[in-house]
Amino acid sequence: MTAISKTSRRKFIGGLTLAAAGITIVPRHVLGGKGFIAPSDQVTVGLIGAGGKGRQNASKLLELDNVRITAIADPAAYWDLSGFYYKSKAGRGPVKEMIEAHYGGNFKLNEYHDFREMLTKESGIDAVMCSTPDNTHAYVTLNALRAGKHVYCEKPLTHNVWEARKVREAANASGLATQMGNSLHSNDGIRETVEYLRDGAIGTVREAHTWVPATRWLPGLKGLPQGSSSNGDTIGWDLWLGPTPYMAYQEAYTPVAWRDFWALGCGALGDFGCHDLDPSVWAFNLHTPKSVEVHPAGYSDKNIAPYGEIGYYEFEKDGEQQALKQYWYSGGLRPQRPEILPASAELPARGSLFIGKKGILVVGAGGGNPKVYYPDTKKQYTPPKPTIRRSTGHFKEWIEAIQGGPAAGAHFDYGAKLTEITLLGVVSLRLGGKKINWDGKNMKAIGLPEADPLLREPVREGWEMV
Repeated sequence: MTAISKTSRRKFIGGLTLAAAGITIVPRHVLGGKGFIAPSDQVTVGLIGAGGKGRQNASKLLELDNVRITAIADPAAYWDLSGFYYKSKAGRGPVKEMIEAHYGGNFKLNEYHDFREMLTKESGIDAVMCSTPDNTHAYVTLNALRAGKHVYCEKPLTHNVWEARKVREAANASGLATQMGNSLHSNDGIRETVEYLRDGAIGTVREAHTWVPATRWLPGLKGLPQGSSSNGDTIGWDLWLGPTPYMAYQEAYTPVAWRDFWALGCGALGDFGCHDLDPSVWAFNLHTPKSVEVHPAGYSDKNIAPYGEIGYYEFEKDGEQQALKQYWYSGGLRPQRPEILPASAELPARGSLFIGKKGILVVGAGGGNPKVYYPDTKKQYTPPKPTIRRSTGHFKEWIEAIQGGPAAGAHFDYGAKLTEITLLGVVSLRLGGKKINWDGKNMKAIGLPEADPLLREPVREGWEMV
């Protein structure tokens, strides 16, 4: 095949249509090899979302020599997050300043208020990184895929189950390189955990418990904020909402605390599920639960997430999927201490406990630092030789995939599956703990019609995703 220039390649990408997915891209093999960008080329990236997480993600990309951030889009020009979790200055202005200072010289970053304008005008970028709130993940991602861009998107990949399926379908049809932002998936620790479990370190596992200390950002919340507030123009509230049905802006929604409100975020389970359910999903090939039941701990209602959660997932044997009961806890709740755990050992503040026929496995956040314990304290486990390819880094492996390397570990085919499992628990939680008997094939909560508008949420006119 005659070599194609980078510009010509991008034009060619936009010239073919995959009608089934509604996206205009070309399969990788048409361009030779598995990627659009030669390993010797620099990957150009546009940032969508420049809040606290967006700044963190941009910093990670700046560490990579073969990446160039050339455009940024965010409706907010400035955020002072020094008093919040991210402890930084963010928004278009500070993040633009950080990037330009890193590259030095006369480099100027192109900036946009609306990411859709960026996708239209910056046709030359290879990839986009989405670090927006949960409610706009799917809309941004689908538009980027349709524009022929490789996509990195924060977790959870989407805000509802229908969106997860649409993103998975579009990504698989596109052949583009994708990665969900559950960064712990790329650590060696979770790989060791999966290898131990698949090696039979503790025998057949039928029960797993996972807990995170996360709770509501606004612990005293008893419903939607009331009273007058600014109209949100300074942060571009209309773009913040994106496909979400209109709701008047309240200062309590931003920054960070948007996760407490179902219209924008998904509570602690949505925030951490794609990290901490990952070891179970990966090790046991989980894809479709038989039932899901997650109860609120503390006040919650149709608009706001609870202080804590306790949940139950049941998976049946289905092909490669192993039968498993998966428990979930947040807000300070956690499982009972196992009797065989030595007195000198403590359960981590965040982690998982796997109970097997032969013993137990205790791991930290996202599956890290696995430790095996047996009833016979003299028995020792010999770890197997590594069988899972080690990651070069969560961001780097996405860039390598863009350049024709192996698919990134949390590519959207996997990330969407993990997100769907997580969000089914969120649906049960939003319904006050009602049990979902799940018909995965038809995307239906059996006998529970009130789940339908949560599985596929209504969208504002003009923001449709199909």
